[in-house]
Amino acid sequence: MLVVGDVMLDRYWFGEVSRISPEAPVPVFLWQKEQELPGGAANVARNCVALGAETRLLSVVGRDEAGGKLARLLAREGVDARLHRDGSIRTIQKLRVIGQRRHQLLRIDFETPPSAEVLGSKLADFRRALPDCDVVLLSDYGKGGLAHIATMIREGRKAGKRVLVDPKGDDYSRYRGASVVTPNLAELREVVGSWKNEKDLAERVQSLRRKLRLDAILLTRGEDGMTLFRDKKSVHLKAEKREVSDVTGAGDTVIAALAVTLACGQGLEAAARIANRAGGIKVTKFGAAVVTRAELFGKR
Repeated sequence: MLVVGDVMLDRYWFGEVSRISPEAPVPVFLWQKEQELPGGAANVARNCVALGAETRLLSVVGRDEAGGKLARLLAREGVDARLHRDGSIRTIQKLRVIGQRRHQLLRIDFETPPSAEVLGSKLADFRRALPDCDVVLLSDYGKGGLAHIATMIREGRKAGKRVLVDPKGDDYSRYRGASVVTPNLAELREVVGSWKNEKDLAERVQSLRRKLRLDAILLTRGEDGMTLFRDKKSVHLKAEKREVSDVTGAGDTVIAALAVTLACGQGLEAAARIANRAGGIKVTKFGAAVVTRAELFGKR
């Protein structure tokens, strides 16, 4: 697998709130412990590794403590991470403050767009890595790390690779020519507008798919499962009934499972069914988490 995109360090502060501050009408959070996990495209890469794929990750971090921490976490999980260091930025971080019963009280984000020079170096790394991969996975979190995504898609397809995109924002023209794009309902609505019913939804999605020359669009629909739209037809996959703990990173798990299954030679519908199962397992876990082969298929 070749994963390219915006990486981040997910930090969690766990504690409890038992009183209101006398200084202002805000809760007083008593810190108890901290957890740090790879997030964004880094979470996609670790999910690929958990499913048994050799995985190379290309991204940009700052020359800071968070960037070093992220590199060490990825190395420990078996990801071949090629992280360009940009001294002009801070590594993207999401700090979540979690109270009793895993209730999120606050999220603090740290981010700076990477420089053009570093992004150019990453594109050169992409070209060198392309011949050795089976599938290209582009994880767009809208943080500036995929400025050359149109070139990556074009060169990936020219090299005969499947190129999967986890999208962000309202301009999907940058994803033109990709193999599969995997928006959720909210992301899709930004692009095609609101729909009246399922027929209207299908018409809007198929129009978008044809306009962008995509092989397929896999729409993730939360508790309603997924719908796979291909040429002239669609297949709806029902979600397995599970107790939802946290949806954070579910899209990362879905696209990782889809990509790895395709790389193993399965067809698109079969890969989507496995991705649907993987996403259902992920939401039972707290935070950015991985789903393993054993959890998907049983121990071997």
